[in-house]
Amino acid sequence: MNKIQEVIAYIQEARAVGINDNDIFGQLVHAGWDESDVYQAFDHAQNVRHVHAAPNSDHTPIIQVRGLSKHYGSFTAVNNISFDVRRGETFGILGPNGAGKTTTLEMIEGLKKISDGTVLVDGKDVATQTGEVKSVIGVQLQASTFFEDLNLKELIVLFASLYNRIVDPMQLLAEVQLTEKAKNKVKELSGGQKQRFSIAIGLVNNPKVLFLDEPTTGLDPQARRNLWDLVTQIKQRGTTVVLTTHYMDEAEILCDRIAIMDHAEIVALDSTRNLLNGVGIDATIEFKSDSPIAAESFKHLPGAQSASRTEDVYTVTTTDPHGTLDGLFEKARYERFNVDQLTMKRATLEDVFLKLTGHALRD
Repeated sequence: MNKIQEVIAYIQEARAVGINDNDIFGQLVHAGWDESDVYQAFDHAQNVRHVHAAPNSDHTPIIQVRGLSKHYGSFTAVNNISFDVRRGETFGILGPNGAGKTTTLEMIEGLKKISDGTVLVDGKDVATQTGEVKSVIGVQLQASTFFEDLNLKELIVLFASLYNRIVDPMQLLAEVQLTEKAKNKVKELSGGQKQRFSIAIGLVNNPKVLFLDEPTTGLDPQARRNLWDLVTQIKQRGTTVVLTTHYMDEAEILCDRIAIMDHAEIVALDSTRNLLNGVGIDATIEFKSDSPIAAESFKHLPGAQSASRTEDVYTVTTTDPHGTLDGLFEKARYERFNVDQLTMKRATLEDVFLKLTGHALRD
């Protein structure tokens, strides 16, 4: 990792725990980084920064789920869950195989009969107004549901006709970066292209809510990131996005709020930041110093839980990364040493999931 990448990594981690850019800049300069390098790193970090706050979101629920259950004989796939999805947000449902994620989505979409409870989508009751609900939602389709003899442009026209809509297929293909594939058939597309096209089909009726069920499963890293960019663009224009995923990093980047499901129930529901900060999992700060310092002295930094030194690397665990960093740089100024190669490792959603459920994400 070169020095600019090191600074970018620190900027992203510091932002994630709530430190503002002015404070980050000051800390980096005090740590001995050249201002021109810091400015360059901020330019790069801005280009890759993902903003969780949807500009068109508010706290008005567009989806209201109350006491939702699904039973198959004696087996309960979804057990009495309740939550709201706000207009304009990206809402994630996270959990291992068999947790009930897909069943929950299919009941909200009107594709599966509800055993108990109620679901309102845009004020419409899914159980009694299924047709009206389907007119305001879009659903990602799997490639196997498409007619093999039609090309992408023809398929968009066909699906639009099911909603009695006339759309410009090339405009939709442009939105998902597939204009050059307009005359290709679905079977001729790569995995990532198929997923982007399935989202285009979900957008043909200009839905208020778009449902994505594990949209990046099986994709290579670049295709996954391309799809993340597309989902972010869809949210930024005001569409509510509800997605299920196996991937913690995907949920952390895309979602404003996350419901974690396990054994058919919701075990946690909050904003991404609150989930990361609210379960008492320590963050780790690592750095080097240009002069030797007793590792024990770093235990007195605000929020610090432990401090150690391995060769020339100091490691501090903390429950308050912001306070610990402020204390570290104040100590460096007072004791006249420079902090170098600083990195921060915070709790991940994987850590949160393990603490809440006691087992790995994948069963």
